[in-house]
Amino acid sequence: MADNTALQRLLLSAEISEFFSNEAELLDNRRYDEWLALLDERIAYRMPLARNVRRDDAAREFTGENDIAWFDEGIATLRQRVAQIKTGVHWAEEPPSRVSHLFTNIRLVDIQPSLDAPSEVTVSSRFLVYQNRHQAEVSLFVGKRVDVLTRHEGGWKVLKRTIYLDQSVLQSKALTVFF
Repeated sequence: MADNTALQRLLLSAEISEFFSNEAELLDNRRYDEWLALLDERIAYRMPLARNVRRDDAAREFTGENDIAWFDEGIATLRQRVAQIKTGVHWAEEPPSRVSHLFTNIRLVDIQPSLDAPSEVTVSSRFLVYQNRHQAEVSLFVGKRVDVLTRHEGGWKVLKRTIYLDQSVLQSKALTVFF
């Protein structure tokens, strides 16, 4: 029984890793409409700000749900951002950036309702996103992500994504990449 549970967990983990790899490939190849299709209509896409706080105040390191954030978007705003980039007149993405998404430390945090019939999975991961524009404009984004994926007929969709940058000051000229 324990071996079967471990195998089920391993297979689910591989399935989620494949989902993230496919998602990264779509973003890296600027296939934004296909990427949007991986998002649930109810998506909450949020990147809180990081604050430098004392060690004994770590709970305040990132802004809360009702505080300011780099991103706090739903599907409509994400579609608008994609439409703007696709116009060809988006000042910060013309010419378009070259981007590479790297994901690691993908870990299943919660599986609902059960491992036997997962319909919603909470996943934590680490990322590095490399962005290059023109000859020498380079931005690196490093951090953690917590995703809630929900199973649909065609596979998984992102229901919630919270992105935690490992920097309190944004070094990039513009924040145009998707995470």
